Amino acid sequence: MSDNVYILAIESSCDDTSAAVICNEQILSNIVANQDIHAQYGGVVPELASRAHQQNIVPVVAAALKKANISKEQLHAIAFTQGPGLMGSLLVGASFAKSMALGLNIPLLAINHMQAHILAHFIDDANDKKPTFPFICLTISGGHTQIIKISDYFTMEVLGETIDDAVGEAYDKTAKILGLPYPGGPLIDKYAQLGKPVFKFTKPKVKEHHFSFSGLKTGILYFIQKQTKLNSNFVKEHLHDICASVQNTIAEILMDKLKKAVASTDIKQVAIAGGVSANSEIRNRLLQAQKHFGWTCYIPKFEYTTDNAAMIAITAYQKYKLGNYSSQAVTANSRLKVDA
Repeated sequence: MSDNVYILAIESSCDDTSAAVICNEQILSNIVANQDIHAQYGGVVPELASRAHQQNIVPVVAAALKKANISKEQLHAIAFTQGPGLMGSLLVGASFAKSMALGLNIPLLAINHMQAHILAHFIDDANDKKPTFPFICLTISGGHTQIIKISDYFTMEVLGETIDDAVGEAYDKTAKILGLPYPGGPLIDKYAQLGKPVFKFTKPKVKEHHFSFSGLKTGILYFIQKQTKLNSNFVKEHLHDICASVQNTIAEILMDKLKKAVASTDIKQVAIAGGVSANSEIRNRLLQAQKHFGWTCYIPKFEYTTDNAAMIAITAYQKYKLGNYSSQAVTANSRLKVDA
């Protein structure tokens, strides 16, 4: 194996088309094309997402190679997101990667999207410091809420997960209830910083390290319905405080479970990953826990929190070093588990 390994990675699990080029553990380019079309529907439309991926993938890959200043002939491998995600979207990335790897006669690497969110911490500029094994990772996104014990790059154990809705969905549904545009999570975070958590919402009682957000969503809906009957301008007049109260409740739920996981495993190295890990309150709570409980916390750069190909690339590099290549028979898997 040469000193420098160049890998092109493709991410197409949901509504962002992304391509990145990595040289060993250093990201040379990380191009992301967003799909604005879904905003008018209040959520991702799978059929429209896969069509947009087909339009975006060639120019995005070309841009990633150009920014990295390398030719496709210099690549050592092609990586792609195998799953989990939307099947139509995954197939676009998988088909392109398989064809390109075949055409260049180089290895193909199928990557688990959820493992990639966690392993983004090992990108050279992802964090001030890289985790050492074992560590615990709270993976929070629009589709997942999990606490995972990571013993090695590809040895992961789910300690707890949501029994119904993901935390990102709770944010987006709350935003919809409040009349905020999609995606609403970042807006709730923004408005929460201007308000105070004066309203109380019931936290779900779920065993061990598991989560539930379905009841919280219902509780918020009933609260808003009740208050708007008394005052039709309630949301408008109290928007900042409502957002602060929702955000405070969600952050408490996540931190309570994280504290239990640390106590039960005696692992005080704690990381966060996934789109919701960009949330300011969750980041602040983690930094407070680091100070109060002696944890060592790993918080990724914002660009590596949402879906991006850089995280696929770093995971691919670790697989490449192991010689863990995929065959051309590999297929997309919309329900792939993090511990698969």
